[in-house]
Amino acid sequence: MLPTIDHELLRTFVAIIDQGGFTRAAQTVNRTQSAVSMQMKRLEEDVIQRPLFVRQNRQLLLTSEGRTLLGYARKILSLQGEALTLLRQPDMVGRVRLGVPDDYVMRFLPGILKTFSQAWPLVDVDVHCAPSSVLSQRPQESLDLSIMTREIGDEVGTILRREPTVWVADESHSIHLQAPVPLAMFEAPCFCRRHACNALDRAGVAYRVAYSSPSLATLQAIVGAGLAVSAWMRSLVTPDVRILSEADGFPPLPESSVVLIRSPHSTSPIVEGLAEHIIEGFRL
Repeated sequence: MLPTIDHELLRTFVAIIDQGGFTRAAQTVNRTQSAVSMQMKRLEEDVIQRPLFVRQNRQLLLTSEGRTLLGYARKILSLQGEALTLLRQPDMVGRVRLGVPDDYVMRFLPGILKTFSQAWPLVDVDVHCAPSSVLSQRPQESLDLSIMTREIGDEVGTILRREPTVWVADESHSIHLQAPVPLAMFEAPCFCRRHACNALDRAGVAYRVAYSSPSLATLQAIVGAGLAVSAWMRSLVTPDVRILSEADGFPPLPESSVVLIRSPHSTSPIVEGLAEHIIEGFRL
């Protein structure tokens, strides 16, 4: 097995280079000059087994091995300091539980979690995917933060964004011309589904809910296959589908709100840190 390098030996070694000699280095590391000399002798003979210093015209220079070690020593000491700084700040370490419908996972969550992990690298995030109707029924202490879709006027928490709900169909199919129109909708209870069906009823458009799922990915696959028409929030529309309008025989749909709900049982800086990244991420 290779020997390990005591970080105190590395710290002294770097100090000798930075201070220009053993005497000044001894003052920096708070040791006697003889102790510093003994440390370097141990580093050269027992650990590296190569000379690290050479004297030339009364000047202390590094050998090629010494120059190599210096680069690694600085990196090792820097990483050690970074780790200790993070670990000694308890607010920077922990776990946060986030509830979110899968509607927003692909569209918003990757960017949010990327910036959060850069700012809070030692925090673990538990992501619980479920429809808004399910998340709203979970005990408040089971999740620290929840992202949900709400009807206008029924918002709680922080409003992240408001946007219209739109009819969508595959660009290369004419499924919207079928009668009755086959729909692919989120499972009940879902106010978006309710609004969509009510709007078609008022407009006198015959339809049937041919497909039902709690998963946006499933609805996207069904619509992409040209099997049905669906209704999504505008930000979830992908380039491969078309938005249907009144000219296509589909009535307008109301706006919806996306909200962030904080649990009153979770007030840590970690939770607030993720909340700030979520708020910023939904602005984009």
